Amino acid sequence: MTRSTANMFSPEDSNPNNFLSLPLNKSSLANSKTILLPVPYDGTASYKSGSRDAPAALIKASHQLEDYDLELQCQPSDLGIHTAYELPVDVSSPDAMVSKIESAVHHYLTFNKLVGIIGGEHTITVGAVAAMARKYPDLSVVIFDAHADMRNTYQESRFSHACVTRRVAEICPAVVLGTRSLSLEESDAIAKTENPRVFFSSDGSLPAWQDISTLISPNVYISIDLDILDPSIMSAVGTPEPGGVMWHSLLPLLKTLIWNRHIVGFDITELNPNQGAESCVYTAAKLAYKIIGYSTILSS
Repeated sequence: MTRSTANMFSPEDSNPNNFLSLPLNKSSLANSKTILLPVPYDGTASYKSGSRDAPAALIKASHQLEDYDLELQCQPSDLGIHTAYELPVDVSSPDAMVSKIESAVHHYLTFNKLVGIIGGEHTITVGAVAAMARKYPDLSVVIFDAHADMRNTYQESRFSHACVTRRVAEICPAVVLGTRSLSLEESDAIAKTENPRVFFSSDGSLPAWQDISTLISPNVYISIDLDILDPSIMSAVGTPEPGGVMWHSLLPLLKTLIWNRHIVGFDITELNPNQGAESCVYTAAKLAYKIIGYSTILSS
């Protein structure tokens, strides 16, 4: 058994290369309100592979973040962030990897903490949501994504990154925000269903909270594909799409969502460190910290 596999069942072991480079008193499982699980998987990447390198790059970039959050006027890290060891990748098939992620997330949920997953490609969301739905029967998922991801299969797999939203919607209700690219197949599928509800964006805008609030249950999982952001600030993704959301448009809706709902988990996906400036990796780390801050401080 490798150390990383053993850690899945002994998460009290502290990872020295942790998010924000926190000392033990702020990174042990016992002292943390948040658990971060790095998943370096990009087995179904169809354009630019490399998101397998994202968890390590994001954690490294986080070492340069200030712990103090100017907006929240505190240090969310004081509530503790435990970084688990990377989940070993199962290369046998995408569905096998999804099952492995589900098992790992299910395990970490037993500690009753906020669980965040650092991808990796967007396929990781399916396993995480499957685990979350087992614990929270009223779960709904809010997905921020430039792409609809509503294909039933892609490249002969039901668990491709291009099928994520469709698989998630088979588990629980989903709302997709900021979509600006899709296929004819996906357009037809969306027109025939009420789940997921997809809010398109042609100008980089997101819907108002009151337009989506009735679609979102009390317990929410947030999934962020970083291509939701405009390539001018986030070019380091596998499938960049022009006309995206800007930083100061994304954060207010995230904050309102988290303020009004119980966030049980989240993920950051599709960061491809080799496809953009170092600032993109730093931005991804900052976004992860903002979600942790909103989720732990606003609910405490």
